[in-house]
Amino acid sequence: MSSGLIDVPPAPTRGRTPRRRRRWLRWTIAIVTVVVVALAATAYGVYARLTGNVRHIEVTREDLGDARPAKTVTEAMNVLVVGSDQRNGKNAKYGKFAGERTDTIMLAHLSPKRDDAIVISFPRDSMVQLPACRARQGVPGQAAHIGMINESFNAGGIACTWKTIESLTGIHIDHFVKVDFTGFKGMVDAIGGVEVCIPEPIRDKKALLTLPAGRQTLKGEQALGYVRARYSLGDGSDIGRIQRQQMFLASMVKKVMSGETLTDPAKLLGFLDAATKSVTTDPGLTPGVMRDLAVAAQGLSAGKIHFITTPWRYSTTYPGRVEWVQPQAKKLFDIVAKDQPLTGVKGGQTKAPPRSKVNVEVRNGTWRSGLATTVAAQLEERGYHIAKIGDTKRKPAPKTTVFYSSNGSPAVPTLTRDLLTSTTRLVPNATTARLVLTIGDDWKGLKPLQHKDAADLQSFDATHDSCAAA
Repeated sequence: MSSGLIDVPPAPTRGRTPRRRRRWLRWTIAIVTVVVVALAATAYGVYARLTGNVRHIEVTREDLGDARPAKTVTEAMNVLVVGSDQRNGKNAKYGKFAGERTDTIMLAHLSPKRDDAIVISFPRDSMVQLPACRARQGVPGQAAHIGMINESFNAGGIACTWKTIESLTGIHIDHFVKVDFTGFKGMVDAIGGVEVCIPEPIRDKKALLTLPAGRQTLKGEQALGYVRARYSLGDGSDIGRIQRQQMFLASMVKKVMSGETLTDPAKLLGFLDAATKSVTTDPGLTPGVMRDLAVAAQGLSAGKIHFITTPWRYSTTYPGRVEWVQPQAKKLFDIVAKDQPLTGVKGGQTKAPPRSKVNVEVRNGTWRSGLATTVAAQLEERGYHIAKIGDTKRKPAPKTTVFYSSNGSPAVPTLTRDLLTSTTRLVPNATTARLVLTIGDDWKGLKPLQHKDAADLQSFDATHDSCAAA
């Protein structure tokens, strides 16, 4: 019964739904269906777009031969990464030559749980035993011989480079990724540039690069010139360029893995779009596999991505080239093949930095011509970054001296431990973290490396700040 103040609706007939409620339910289902379909279509469209971007080259069993190294840790993944130095079309402005070469050769190792990674760089000036490779797809093939490691790409394509790295390291490679010049620039631009620290102004005509000194963010064209520059920076060696490439990639990885990129759908899609447009892979490394890798590697922090260069020394047999140091190189390759940790590696900046995080300027204070260049090469062999080579304003300098600022003081013990004789001097008004080694008349050389020297396999991780050592 109604009181007259509240209209009580009649009880609904059992088994029947009110017309208004049925209409509301139909509209809800329709809206949800539309949203789901729209999201699915968007996801499929993005996936199809990324899939359509990637180019593939098949590497067959006949290309790699039967004597391949066994896969020691089945769940780990090893990916060969090469930077293409082909100069035609959009890349012609960087100079012209026939064929295609590898400007960069790296091997990326991902642990079974995708929570650790090691990236090995192979100096392209390395003199190594190259395997025989068959001719294919317009390349002449390669006879077995001793030559520079990057010859394999020009002679036998990516399949020959794959075979070469496997034969030299004993590491089973699962996939390859080839990145070209134009695509690299697109990836850098997609994330808004990459921050680096440049110790000296750069004016490099070959790399089409002019940059001031200091901390700055490089966009695509500048970034490409920076990682390609060689003769105008440091000691002009390929090793110096590798060090800059590793530091740049560390900074780039840090930015890609940061919230600045991962939480920005437009920026992330832009990066993935540019990345897939720039790469060529084997058919097995599909965007789907890349996506699964990305999902599995969500727990991989920048501090767990380690960059390292194959242990090397300048060759006396082949002037101007380098050769790998044994047993250190084999030790590194065994660690990767067996998925073992790099011992003695510490992330970020440390109180006593390893050689790989120390920047040194070498000045000749003697009348011995070429001594600074020789000493710089010896230091570089041990993993130091050579920022500059020159002469002192006044000669002779009686004593070998390491000049440093308060910012550079943590690195002083690292350098002086390698010198047979030296003194140190604090420069009160200086702010750079770089050390200045002035070679004096008392110069006696470097101490010999111990066989079990922990710094033989020094690496740095993707948290590394290049400005902290500049």
